[in-house]
Amino acid sequence: MMSPIAAEVIGTAILILLGGGVCSNVSLNKSFGQNSGWIVITFGWALAVFAGVVIAGPVSGAHLNPAVTVGLAITGKFAWAQVPAFIAAQLAGAFIGAMLNYLMYKKHFDATSDRPDAQLGVFCTGPAIKNTPLNILSEVIGTFVLVYCVLHFSSPQIAEGAEIGMGSIGALPVTFIVLAIGLSLGGTTGYAINPARDLAPRLVHYLVPMQGKGSSNWSYAWIPVVGPVLGAIVAAIIYLQIG
Repeated sequence: MMSPIAAEVIGTAILILLGGGVCSNVSLNKSFGQNSGWIVITFGWALAVFAGVVIAGPVSGAHLNPAVTVGLAITGKFAWAQVPAFIAAQLAGAFIGAMLNYLMYKKHFDATSDRPDAQLGVFCTGPAIKNTPLNILSEVIGTFVLVYCVLHFSSPQIAEGAEIGMGSIGALPVTFIVLAIGLSLGGTTGYAINPARDLAPRLVHYLVPMQGKGSSNWSYAWIPVVGPVLGAIVAAIIYLQIG
């Protein structure tokens, strides 16, 4: 049986492979799914979460997201000593998933050399309208909804001496929450709601060769990291105060 750390790596890799894959399919030139729209993207990401949770849930609790890990730790549902290792595993998994997506769609990335923003959008998020305070608020609110809901249907479990959450809930509840967030709240910043989901794939974009590649937009990169962490903290505090 694989370890919880391995489960977080593999589960997050599958999440990002499928999530980034639906963005590639919809956004890149000469893909059969090109221009199929926001509904396809939101459903694709929700089902990507489903796949990741199915794989990792029975072993690690399927955090797959540093914001979820932090929220569970604040509320006592996960051991703080395990937080750094879980976050490192999630970042590694996200990097692997983004790299696999890049390799699969390499020719389509090159065929999209006329639209560098579309290339970047496959890997990471950006604002529809740039406004730093409101962009942060969008990520805070979206992640608050995710983590607050997760806290309500997670329960502590023990794996290798560490308390973990989410292992008992199954994959469907989280899938529907992510779908709801994407459909209702995702239009402002692309709903990163997961620092690993944005940061590691952005690094892949920065590193890989690609015809017509533009900037990786590092000046924005801190927002989908800080915003989700703040959202998780707020969710955990409210959960502890009023349940």
